[in-house]
Amino acid sequence: MQRLFRLTLFTTLALFSLSCLALAQSPSAATPQPGKVLVKMETTKGDIVLELYKDKAPLSVASFLKHAKSGFYDGTIFHRVINSFMIQGGGFDITMQEKTAGPSIRNEADNGLKNSLYTIAMARTSDPHSASAQFYINVKDNRSLDHRGKTDEGWGYAVFGRVVDGKRVVDEIKGVATGKRGMFDDVPLKPILIKKVVVLSE
Repeated sequence: MQRLFRLTLFTTLALFSLSCLALAQSPSAATPQPGKVLVKMETTKGDIVLELYKDKAPLSVASFLKHAKSGFYDGTIFHRVINSFMIQGGGFDITMQEKTAGPSIRNEADNGLKNSLYTIAMARTSDPHSASAQFYINVKDNRSLDHRGKTDEGWGYAVFGRVVDGKRVVDEIKGVATGKRGMFDDVPLKPILIKKVVVLSE
């Protein structure tokens, strides 16, 4: 009986050790794949976790991370929301004053990534290489925004990541009531605040 107890205890301890080893070797849910970064965008509608592709869009990811780490996005809003198209933010405060962002970067829309549902991409002006801090999240597949050629009309918009958690939050934001505010259209009637963007791992 004593021998059986010792054998059972040994087996239990061995299984426990193997379980601990397996847990230690398994990747954390907050650990991105090589070449990728995880960030959390905390909004008044809830949190959105993004996986950013620094291997595919190094300039775009670096610009986004620089603005995030400096606190630039803290207190900005989603200032342009169009249901069945995209939600845009990262450039205006709650009073609709545009913030002074960092320098523009080269357009990386030729990286092979597509403007698919729940991807995040760099917003810009009509100048293909004018993106800096502003971004948008696609709420449908927007193939018309993809790269077609290195011309002003064909450059497209650079995708640099995707939503991995918080899709419900994105869906809630896309459905809010919007209207005109000053010279701007499609502005949420009740401001949707980006409280901060936190880098989880890189």
